[in-house]
Amino acid sequence: MSALAQLSVALPPHPPPLATTTHTALLTALSSATSLSHLKQVHAQILRFNLSHSHSLLINLLLTSCSLSSLDYALSVFSHFPTPPSPLSNKFLRALSRSAKPQYTLCAYEEIRGEGLGVDRFSFPPLLKAAGKVSGLNEGKEIHGLAAKMGFELDPFVQTGLVGMYAACGRIMDARLVFDKMSQRDVVTWSIMMDGYCQSGLFNNVFQLFEEMKSSNVEPDGIILSIIISACGRAGNLSYGKEIHEYLKEKHVFLDPYLQSALVTMYANCGRMDTAQELYDRMSPKNLIVSTAMLSGYSKMGQIKMARLIFNHMVDKDMVCWSAMISGYAESDQPQEALNLFKEMQVLGIKPDQITMLSVVSACAHLGALDQAKQIHIYVDKNGFGKAVAVNNALVDMYAKCGSLERAREVFNNMPRRNVISWTSMINAFSMHGDAHNALGLFHEMKNENVEPNGVTFVGLLYACSHAGLVEVGRKIFSSMINEYNITPKHEHYGCMVDLFGRANLLREALELVESMPMAPNVVIWGSLMAACRVHGEIELGEFAAKRLLELEPDHDGALVLLSNIYAKDRRWQDVGEVRKLMKERGISKERGCSRIELNNDIHEFLVADRNHEQADQIYDKLDEVVGKLKLVGYAPNTRNILLDLEEEEKKEVVLWHSEKLALSYGLISGEKGSSIRIVKNLRVCEDCHTFLKLVSKVYESEIIVRDRTRFHHYKDGACSCKDFW
Repeated sequence: MSALAQLSVALPPHPPPLATTTHTALLTALSSATSLSHLKQVHAQILRFNLSHSHSLLINLLLTSCSLSSLDYALSVFSHFPTPPSPLSNKFLRALSRSAKPQYTLCAYEEIRGEGLGVDRFSFPPLLKAAGKVSGLNEGKEIHGLAAKMGFELDPFVQTGLVGMYAACGRIMDARLVFDKMSQRDVVTWSIMMDGYCQSGLFNNVFQLFEEMKSSNVEPDGIILSIIISACGRAGNLSYGKEIHEYLKEKHVFLDPYLQSALVTMYANCGRMDTAQELYDRMSPKNLIVSTAMLSGYSKMGQIKMARLIFNHMVDKDMVCWSAMISGYAESDQPQEALNLFKEMQVLGIKPDQITMLSVVSACAHLGALDQAKQIHIYVDKNGFGKAVAVNNALVDMYAKCGSLERAREVFNNMPRRNVISWTSMINAFSMHGDAHNALGLFHEMKNENVEPNGVTFVGLLYACSHAGLVEVGRKIFSSMINEYNITPKHEHYGCMVDLFGRANLLREALELVESMPMAPNVVIWGSLMAACRVHGEIELGEFAAKRLLELEPDHDGALVLLSNIYAKDRRWQDVGEVRKLMKERGISKERGCSRIELNNDIHEFLVADRNHEQADQIYDKLDEVVGKLKLVGYAPNTRNILLDLEEEEKKEVVLWHSEKLALSYGLISGEKGSSIRIVKNLRVCEDCHTFLKLVSKVYESEIIVRDRTRFHHYKDGACSCKDFW
């Protein structure tokens, strides 16, 4: 029987003066209360026996209310006390500040002030803590003012509370002003200040403050050391992180789970997975946070198999680790695995958050599968993510990369709010589809809406000009970026301009731009110049660009292949042999052409001359049929770009078995008549395949949409959206 039930039976109808047993029974009943109704019964007994003057009972009643999260009831009880003493008020404020609803602390404070009741120096720490938790800067400043008025501004506990409040509200300079005025600083104050800098992303300030602390002869505790190590990880400051690790060893600091987690996370964030793994292996048990850090670290390093191994060994998985693993697949060129994992997550009933959805949408965009994109969009709207600007921006990008400009524009037009990323995403969508007219038109519309473009916006605009041959327009945009918007060009902008001049066969102008750049050209810029030289047959300059690229990245497969192709085009077979020998010695191989096609919610993948598909015989029969029909309208395989020392018939076979032709043939076999055929290719579409696809669109009266490495091609009625300029 509960203490409350015993009390109800034992007490007579007209109780004598308060007895010790009655008081003890009520305290026991309060400590064992498990629900609001139970609490109310005890409260009724307190009122019945007229015990509301007992401080210990009232304090326990209020604190039990807070522990049961019955905060409305606690406030109601508190407001009915005629003159609650300061100790009772302070204990109540402290309990509220530690509760799940710290804003109730400020409500209680208003009640106290409204009734004209006093506060003392012990009232301010919980009030300031609550103000910080709810980012109540105005309330915090008011409390600061009251503390100063009452002469408590120099009280070390009040000052520590002020440092924490200002730091939590993002006013880190105000926090530092209070901190610098303190005559006494304990280890707690130092940790609050450092954590404030850390939360504000001011990691160098964290390190400087730690050095100041060591000079002031205050010994850091585990919390401070965890903060410092965390700052090293977030800042990518491996050298300082290693110094702190050595400091721990020298001082023989016991590595509790928090410090172990901080060290593992720091090394993982800094890409030192060998050290991180060594420390991780010593941990037992392995907590969720550190395991998630490990899988994220492996994912960032491209070691996705190791990341999945960590993930598979995690017993309890939360939404964050699922999201990290999905993101890892999405960013490691394994979009289908990301989507498969998302489906598994749904089956298990784990609800994604916005970050998860952004990774899922990104994976779908990378895959280029329109049917799956539509399903993801339905899920986004159904589960309430459709109102977020970031998610809508990602949807615009997803539909654009899945080949549907119409749906991308529909999402953009229906957005209740747009930011610069929204406009930039839509401009980039038009650019990658070769629609420079609409990309430029949208830019003017963006300016009319007084949305300030950023550097990424201009990358999209210059890209559009490059792929449409709009040299003069591109020059003006590049100039306006610098002179009108004060945006300093980066490598990406110079790369677009080099590409613009290169595609237009203005190779000397492209080289002059490269040589006049204020920063050293990178791999992309030399690669753009090199590719343009190959297209336009500029052997000498192409060789020069390739060699400059290889100085920066000796194992760059694209550069070595292009250099080999330049030599082959000039029939310098000995030089070709030397380049290929070098590639073989270094274990470098040319990236194989690969094409994907989505049919009936399944993704089918083809390599060059692929015979692994279960319908391979039918696919090659269909390809023979297509080639036969195209020859009747003048098609002849173009072998000029097959830069191998082969017989002409062998070259024809190679060019006819390109992966996009196999994917197209499968689409003609299995797709519905009249439906669009959508293909995603990992490399640039070659000249022969480009002609081939144009003719197929006319002969078979089909719309064919191909996404290659750099852009989209929409083939219809024998023509391509790129107007043969790609």
